[in-house]
Parts: sequence; C-alpha cells; structure tokens
Amino acid sequence: MPQTIKSRTGRVLRIPSAAEDATITAAAQADQDARPLTDAEWEEARPRLRRGRPAGSGNKTQVTLRIDSAVLDVFKASGAGWQTRINEALKAWVKHHA
Repeated sequence: MPQTIKSRTGRVLRIPSAAEDATITAAAQADQDARPLTDAEWEEARPRLRRGRPAGSGNKTQVTLRIDSAVLDVFKASGAGWQTRINEALKAWVKHHA
C-alpha cells in the first residue's frame, strides 16, 4: 500500500516509493533544461517576490481614528500620500502646542 499525506486543502497526495523517486530524479537530471544549480548559484538565489506588506519603519503605531468627513475628503482629494500628510499635520500641531 503506497504512503500518502493529506494537504491543507484536503487533497490526498501519494508519496513515491524509493524506486519511483530514483526514476523521477534520473529523468530530471537527464533534462538539459533542468540542470541542478551549483552551490554558487544557490548562494546568489533571491526570492522573486516578497509576500505580504512591506516592513514598516518601526516608529509608527497603527490606530483607528474618527475624522470629520469634510476634513478627510480634503486630504484624500490631494492624492496619494494623504495619510502621510495627515501625520505631518498632526506632528506640526504637536510641535506648536507642546
């Protein structure tokens, strides 16, 4: 009876036997387009795409804030970066009032 594993999605996957694995490996090594990478090539390998959001600067805290619609509309109408502009306006207020 072949060994199987279950994926996170519930699919049952069959694990190849040692003989089947050897056949698959030999076929892959015989393929000119699928040559194994050298150790130097593995050292140079980099992920093509990082998953998730970019890392934050570390000096900001995410909050939920209720702002008047008219004020928010003005900032949003100014285009991309409106959240940064709100942050700058708040920093200016703190600097003036601290």
